Amino acid sequence: MPARAALMPDPSASTAEAPWRTDWRRVVSLLHASRALDDIEETRLVPERKVLYQFSARGHDFAQILLGLQLRDVHDGISVYYRSRPLMLALGVSLEEAAAGPLARSGAFSGGRDIGVVFNLPGRGGPTVLPAVGGVGAQYTPAAGWAQAIRYRHETLGDAAYARSIAVVLGGDASTATNGFWSALNIATTQTLPMLFYIEDNGFGISVPASQQTPGGNIAANLRSFAGLTIREGDGSDPRAAAELTRSAVAYVRETRTPLLLRLTVPRLSGHSGQDTQAYKSQQTLSEERGRDPLGRLEAYLVPKFMPAAEWTRLASEARLEVGHAIERALARPPPDPREVTAHVFSSGPGALQEQGGLAPEGHVFAATSPEPHPHGARINMLTAIRRTLDLELSLNPRMLVFGEDVGPKGGVHGATLGLQDKYGAERVFDTSLSEEGIIGRAVGMALAGLLPVAEIQFRKYADPAAEQLNDCGTLRWRTRNRFAAPLVVRMPGGFFKCGDPWHSQTNEVAWVHGIGWQVAVPSNAEDAVGLLRTALRGNDPVIFFEHRAMLDGAWARRPYPGDEFVVPFGQARTVRAGTEVSVITWGAMVERCLQAAGDSHVDAEVLDLRTLSPWDKGAVRGSVEKTRRCLIVHEDNLTAGFGAEIAATLAQESFFSLDAPIERLAMPDIPSPHSPVLLEAAVPSAAQITRAIQRLASV
Repeated sequence: MPARAALMPDPSASTAEAPWRTDWRRVVSLLHASRALDDIEETRLVPERKVLYQFSARGHDFAQILLGLQLRDVHDGISVYYRSRPLMLALGVSLEEAAAGPLARSGAFSGGRDIGVVFNLPGRGGPTVLPAVGGVGAQYTPAAGWAQAIRYRHETLGDAAYARSIAVVLGGDASTATNGFWSALNIATTQTLPMLFYIEDNGFGISVPASQQTPGGNIAANLRSFAGLTIREGDGSDPRAAAELTRSAVAYVRETRTPLLLRLTVPRLSGHSGQDTQAYKSQQTLSEERGRDPLGRLEAYLVPKFMPAAEWTRLASEARLEVGHAIERALARPPPDPREVTAHVFSSGPGALQEQGGLAPEGHVFAATSPEPHPHGARINMLTAIRRTLDLELSLNPRMLVFGEDVGPKGGVHGATLGLQDKYGAERVFDTSLSEEGIIGRAVGMALAGLLPVAEIQFRKYADPAAEQLNDCGTLRWRTRNRFAAPLVVRMPGGFFKCGDPWHSQTNEVAWVHGIGWQVAVPSNAEDAVGLLRTALRGNDPVIFFEHRAMLDGAWARRPYPGDEFVVPFGQARTVRAGTEVSVITWGAMVERCLQAAGDSHVDAEVLDLRTLSPWDKGAVRGSVEKTRRCLIVHEDNLTAGFGAEIAATLAQESFFSLDAPIERLAMPDIPSPHSPVLLEAAVPSAAQITRAIQRLASV
C-alpha cells in the first residue's frame, strides 16, 4: 500500500468537526485493495485450487474500513468473523499477510491450521483482534469478557491506559438470532460495559432472509426498548452517513463507557462463500444490491467534487498492482511444515509461551510452591479445601476473578465461594446471568485480556450449552500457532450424591478429555483438591476442575490442610494401596470404593488414583500393570467410550505381552444417572461389585 496520505477533510463534516476528519484517500486505497483481493481469489486462486475457502467481503468492505480506521486505542479489543478482512486491512495488516491466510501459507494468521479468514491479531502496540471462530455468534461473549476486563483493569487495578479502551464485536444480521448474541447483550447492558455491537445487515443468513432471524428483519428496531442499550442505524453504503454514524458510535462508547448497537445495512455482492451461486435470490434483488454497491457510491460522492477522477483511477490501479505483488509474495512462502502439526496444543515444550493471553506474557510471577504436603490442623472436607484455596489465591493474585451463577452472596449452590464476595468485593467475586455460554465466553475474553478467570458451572450437565465456547477455548492456542492462549479454570461439580438424576449427577468427564487443549483434574480428597486446584490456578492452560458431589463433604475425602504452597503436578497418579496381584485404576469418587473393595477382596490389589485425566499418568499405569499382570479399570461414567476404554487401548497396545488376563472395565451402564437411590446403587459400581471383579480377575 502507498504511504498514508495527508488527511483529506471529511466532506460531511463542518469546520467545527475538523478533528473527526476522514482520510478518504486511505479509504479509497483500502477499498480497492479489498476488492482486488476478492476478485483475484474468486477468478484465479479458487479455480486453481490455491484458495480452498473463499469468503468475499464485497459490499461489507466500505463500512468495515471506516470502522477500522476509528480503532486505534492500544487496548481496544475487536471480535471479528469470517467476512472481516477489510477491517483487518484498516487495522494495518499487510496485503501479503491478508493474502497468505486464505492460501494457507506459513506465517499467516494460523499457518494453515484454520480457514484463512478466521483472523487473529495480537496487540503489539495497537488494538487486539481476538481469535475469531468459525461458529456464527460465538464471537460475541468473548468480546463482552474483554469489555469487562477493560473496566476491571481501569477501575479496580487502577490502570489509566484503559480509560478510553472499548470492545467491538462484528456480526451479520443472522448472528443476532444466536445464543451468543443475546448472552453478550445481557452482559453488556446489565454490567454497563464499553462495548460496540457492530451489525452488518445484508438481509440474508446464507439464503435465509433476515425476516426469519428477527421479527421484521431489523434487530435495531426490535431492541429500541432494551434498557441500557443505545441504538443507531443507517445505510452502510452511504459515504457521508456511514462515516458519521461510525465515528459517532465509537466516540459515544469511548466517552460514556456504555454499550451501543450500530446496525448498518450493506449489500452482499457475492455469495456467502465461493461455492454459493446465490440462485435463491431473484434477479430484481441482485440488481438492487448491485445498485447499492458502496464502491460506486463512494466514487460518485468524491469524484470530482473532492477528488479528481484521475486520482481515483490512480489509487485503484496502485491498489490492484500492490495486491498482485502481495499475492505473489504470499505464494512464494513455503507451505506449513507437517512436522509441526501437533505443536502448541498445550503450553509445554520449546517456545511454549504464547504472545498474548493469560498472566504469563505480562511477566506475572507466582509465589513459591512445593509438591510436598505439610498437613496441619483438623481434617477438613473437600468443599472447605476448595474455598480455602480460592481464598488464598485471590489474596495473592489481583488479576484473579471468580464468577458464575449464585457464587456471590449465596456463596455457590454447594457453598464453595461462601464469604468470598464479602472479602474481595463484587468486582472480583460476582454472580452472572443464567447463561453458561455467557459464563465461559466471558471467561475466554477475560483470559485473552490478561486476567485469570475462574468460572463455576453449577453442575456438569449444565456445561452443555457452553460446549461451543469450551471447545473453541481449548483449540485456541493451536489454531493461532501459539499467538494466543486463554488459560482459565472452570470448576464443574457433578456425579452422584445421596441420589442421582440425569441433570445434576452426570460425570461424562471424558468429553473434556477429548476436548483438545483442555487439562482435566478429578480430585478424590481434600488434600489433592488443594494441590490440583492450586496447580490449575497457577498454570498456563485451560483446566476443567471436576468436583465430585459425593466427595465435597464425604467423610473419607476429608484430610488436613496440606499447606499454602502445596501443589499436585498434573499427570502424576498416586498409588493409594500397593499390591502385587491386580492393578485397579480409578479416579474421583470411585477411589474410596475401590480401596474398600481391595481390602475386602483378600487379593493383594494395587489401587491407583489417576487424579488427572488430561494429562494422565501412562507411565504409572503401565508400571503397575506390568508388575501385577492384571488390570481392572473402574469409573462412574458410562462404559461405552468412557475414559477407561482409552486406558485399556493403551495397555493393549503397549503392555500386551505383560498381561496374564484380559483387561476388565467396570462402569455405569449406558444410561443416565437414575434418581431413585435403589436404582442408583444398581447403576453405579459398588464396593461389592468391585470386590467381585477383583476376585474374578485374580482367579484367571
